[in-house]
Amino acid sequence: MVATLWPGVDPEWSRTIGVPSTSAVDAPGTVRRWHVLDNGAQLSRRGLAPAGTLLCVHGNPTWSYLWRTLLAAGSDAAHPWRVVAVDQLDMGYSERSGTFRRLADRINDLGDLTDALDLDGPVVTVGHDWGGVISLGWALAHPRQVKGVVLTNTAVHRPSDSAIPPALRLALHPLVHRWGTTTSDAFLRVTHSLANPPLPADIRDAYMAPYRGASRRAGVGNFVADIPADASHPSFPALTRVAEGLRGLKVPALMLWGPRDPIFSDRYLKDLITRLPHADVHRFEGAGHLVAEDRDIATPVFQWLAEHGSVIASEPDRVEEPTSGGHGGNGAAGRSHADFRALWESLGELATGPAKEDIAVAEMAPDGSVGRSLSWQQLDRNILDLSSGLREAGVGNGSRVSLMVPPGVDLTVALYACLRIGAVVVVADAGLGTRGLSRALKGATADFLIGIDKALAAASVLGWPGRRISVRDLPAARRRILGVETSLTALAGLGAKHGSGLPVHVVDPDAPAAVLFTSGSTGPAKGVLYTHRQLAAMRDTLAETFGIRPGARLVAGFAPFALLGPALGAVSVTPDMDVTAPRTLTARALADAAAAIDATVVFASPAALRNVLATRDDVSGAGHPALEGVGLLLSAGAPVPERLLAQGQQLLPRASLHTPYGMTEALPVTDISLEQIQAADAEAAAGTVAGAGNGVCVGKPVHGASVAVVPLAADGTAPGSHAVTEAGVTGEILVSAAHVKEAYDRLWLTQRGSISPPGWHRTGDVGHFDDAGRLWVEGRLAHVVTAPGAVVTPVGAERAIESLDCVRLAAITGVGPAGTQAVVAVVETVPPSRKAGLAAPALAARVREAALEAGVKVSAVLAVPAQPTDIRHNAKIDRTRLSRWASRVLAGGRPGEP
Repeated sequence: MVATLWPGVDPEWSRTIGVPSTSAVDAPGTVRRWHVLDNGAQLSRRGLAPAGTLLCVHGNPTWSYLWRTLLAAGSDAAHPWRVVAVDQLDMGYSERSGTFRRLADRINDLGDLTDALDLDGPVVTVGHDWGGVISLGWALAHPRQVKGVVLTNTAVHRPSDSAIPPALRLALHPLVHRWGTTTSDAFLRVTHSLANPPLPADIRDAYMAPYRGASRRAGVGNFVADIPADASHPSFPALTRVAEGLRGLKVPALMLWGPRDPIFSDRYLKDLITRLPHADVHRFEGAGHLVAEDRDIATPVFQWLAEHGSVIASEPDRVEEPTSGGHGGNGAAGRSHADFRALWESLGELATGPAKEDIAVAEMAPDGSVGRSLSWQQLDRNILDLSSGLREAGVGNGSRVSLMVPPGVDLTVALYACLRIGAVVVVADAGLGTRGLSRALKGATADFLIGIDKALAAASVLGWPGRRISVRDLPAARRRILGVETSLTALAGLGAKHGSGLPVHVVDPDAPAAVLFTSGSTGPAKGVLYTHRQLAAMRDTLAETFGIRPGARLVAGFAPFALLGPALGAVSVTPDMDVTAPRTLTARALADAAAAIDATVVFASPAALRNVLATRDDVSGAGHPALEGVGLLLSAGAPVPERLLAQGQQLLPRASLHTPYGMTEALPVTDISLEQIQAADAEAAAGTVAGAGNGVCVGKPVHGASVAVVPLAADGTAPGSHAVTEAGVTGEILVSAAHVKEAYDRLWLTQRGSISPPGWHRTGDVGHFDDAGRLWVEGRLAHVVTAPGAVVTPVGAERAIESLDCVRLAAITGVGPAGTQAVVAVVETVPPSRKAGLAAPALAARVREAALEAGVKVSAVLAVPAQPTDIRHNAKIDRTRLSRWASRVLAGGRPGEP
């Protein structure tokens, strides 16, 4: 037994087996010695009948050790599976054959081994690196046995217009290849260095052990040399057969991916998704090439096996139908198309109606005048022209199009043109920052990128995916530098000439329509997938909840609503501001935009509203009447303090001020007006309504939505799936509505955890209902503090502290181990403190007293010149960052800035 000393490996699993070879590179009668890690005998000894077999195939330069966590999980009596992890010939502890074995040989070799093991179905293959291709080749050759495939970072096809990854190109170079892969152990060390976090020394030693000495590394070098660089390579036909064969493989599939892989990047994942569109896909942000080392893959693999158990155990002729495009969504089978009204349908009606010459969409110029604008007739015509031009350029049904265009005329036309032809728009806020934006766009793997100059330059430098289309025509030299193929202007002109000859595309209501990225306030921004039906439902919910009808005139200072305005039939104007920085909206810019269209509705984020109020003295005389004509203000995206709304009422005296609660996954969820907030707060203070208080009242569910909570446990989690609506029960907030997202894009595990119980979306927020049926939000589940004997939600105490005249903003966070955390209050004072650190005794005493009145005992009070906010919403305090900072300060570290 050769694998007795390696961490995580049970010695009972290690075995060798003589396998008769049928390979053309071996002489007839050759028997090859294989080493495998196999828990089959162990399961048999324990009297456990396995549900099936996982056939695990490593790549280069690893060995069967890569799959030790699957072997351990498969040996669990709760879900026994036989796991056979092979060492390929010339690799690991298997025989060094002395022959050059190409891809086709290795697929054949694996078949020889499974024949010798008498491996019958059901079999689920698991592959990594080039082991992924070999495992898939085996699956295609054994259709009766294979019942599922699991893939980690691998590839089956390289587009002819893309180069081999630089690391492999270097390893293939004649001056480097032999030394880098065989003479030295450089290739192994470089591969092991890709782990994130770094491999512990004993794990690294285990990976190195079978390859000590150049004579043991010939297979490593041969594997690299067998990479098909082009169609002339001897293994190219075998690779192509596997790649094309996947299109007919209908068994369940799971892809677990590390995006930080310099070899198998997201473009290879995208290719695999096109070949296995029914696959469940999860990208582990931060993980890389050795994803099985970087993350726990055993748990999701066995969860997935359990979910597909009936299909895996079925007869050979039964296959699984594609589900939801690999996204793990809610599914849409059987939904009627009769009640579906596409997002753009009202545009055609308005373009031929009495208001066809009226302004539909406009954007303001810096001098306060209307810059560009389109009438309803022009808007509809431009959308039709551009959609035709996009189709001729190759944008089609299912194509992903990243829109890097500020809200306004160009974005409106591009968005609706893409949706009309069935393309999936990808929208990520530039406020995510360069790093966050790159992470989002690379993960979405768009086929096309439409952008302004600044975005195209960033795409060129940062390697964002997609064929590039500029908004405006660019000089030839600039086009070459930025890699731009054409422009929206050129495509619209092309569509105007030839569009009438193209057939009308009929969009499936339940097909993907948009991937909208979250703010990233609780981790890396997530792509949220919406179907056409769900976008239409969002439009209808807004219309019914807020009474927005065709003819309404809105100022869109909040990007999501800027895109929905035309769908609502509302005249939409974008004020002069940087929409990626809400604080750039001034009162004067708002007034100018309102005056330009006689606005009746204003959408503004809390951060934008805060700056509008700070600059209200700059409003000109003509601006005040325009603001007085506004009948509805909506402010969403983060909590809005009541005193901020009260100040807003003075600027918009006739407006009904509403703060709908929602998130990227469901917008809106509930709604409440200023008057209702004031009434709820008064009832909470008087104690006349049970359950009122301890949070922010966000009102009642919007049209068509249902809301419930899953009660919190003593450890601050929300286990189980029992949804309740009783007053006074704090729990994770759930929402169910027609406009809730379909899925998280390529985040199968995240999606799986967000829909328990089925039909509900778990928001990650915590709150409770009062006896009047109103919802009170108490904060994020991730920010709950688990103090000794108590679970503390932050918002109630924060509001109490913010009622002090010396406090502008407050945040409650926890310091220390879960269950024994100290409650820490971090305050931004009025006037601002000069430096961060422990609060003055007098201030600390007042803060503690205010928090205690809200039922929270504060252990420490810290002051900061300014609260750190998340990367997009300036009104959302980054409590996670504050917790780390507070821990450092209270441990005696230098305060610095949080």
